[in-house]
Amino acid sequence: MEPPKASPLVQGRLAERPLKPALTRGWRRRCPNCGSGPLLSGYLKVADHCPVCEEPFHHQRADDGPAYLTILIVGHLMAPMIMFLYAELHMEPLIMATVLTVICVALSLYLLPRIKGAFIALQWARRMHGFGSPDGTAEH
Repeated sequence: MEPPKASPLVQGRLAERPLKPALTRGWRRRCPNCGSGPLLSGYLKVADHCPVCEEPFHHQRADDGPAYLTILIVGHLMAPMIMFLYAELHMEPLIMATVLTVICVALSLYLLPRIKGAFIALQWARRMHGFGSPDGTAEH
C-alpha cells in the first residue's frame, strides 16, 4: 500500500517545510520529506526520487558545497591536533604524518555523504532549485 502524498498547497499557499527535521534526515542520508527512503543511491550519487514518498531529487544542486564544507571542518579539527601532537607528545614526523593522514581521510569519508545529504535537505526545506514547485519542475 502506497502512503498518501501530502498536498504541497495549504489554503492557496505552499506548505511549510521545517528546516531542522529536514537537516537531521539529510544528515542521516534519508529523504528530507518522509525520513524513510534513502537519499543517496551510492556513496555520493543522489537517487532520482524517494522510493517511499516519490519525492523527486533529480533537480538538486549540491555541487561543490559539501566538499568545501567538509574540507573546512576537517581542516579546523586537524590544525589543533597537529599542534597538540607535535608540541605536547613530541611525535616523530613520519609517525605523526601517518596518523594524521589516516584520521584526515577517515573523517573526510565519514563527513562528506552526510554533509551532502544535509545540503540537499536544506535545498528541499527552502524550496530551492525546483524543490518548490508543486509539479516538481524547475522554477525560473
